[in-house]
Amino acid sequence: MDKMKLIEPTIEFADQIAAYRAEFLASGNSMDGTGALRRFENPLDWIDYVNAGKDPTTIAPGLVPATLYLYVRASDRKVVGMIQIRHYFNDYLEKYAGHIGYSVAPSERRKGYATQMLRDVLPKCRELGIQKALVCCYTENEGSRKTILRNGGVYESTIFEPEKEKQIERYWIDLSK
Repeated sequence: MDKMKLIEPTIEFADQIAAYRAEFLASGNSMDGTGALRRFENPLDWIDYVNAGKDPTTIAPGLVPATLYLYVRASDRKVVGMIQIRHYFNDYLEKYAGHIGYSVAPSERRKGYATQMLRDVLPKCRELGIQKALVCCYTENEGSRKTILRNGGVYESTIFEPEKEKQIERYWIDLSK
């Protein structure tokens, strides 16, 4: 696999971010772990939103601080994925979404990027003081389930998320080791 880097979003990646968003909109896939990218046509506005979301004093009401990373392939600087760490839980995150959300561009799937991206972000979770990371996926998302399991995820339960009317599997990854 190519060498990959976790990089916080900057203006340097504005065109890549716009292309990532466009690919998801064209495919109709959900943009998990992208910090509301779907709502932002202008990538610079999204970068400002993501940066504000790291600080408890500037975050949007109802949200928790989160750090978002682009997953960038070193050889061509292409953004192939995004992953977000929520620093702690609110009620919704504790039940349905967990500490980590992520996605891989539809054109870059089935290449092992999700597994490696999750593995690469776990040390950053430890740095935030997260001892056990909750990672969730829809029951029909076999790829995400395999990604979580490959990274040490231990199944806890399946719950129904009423707003999206979907079954969600909950997995814990022990980071204390």
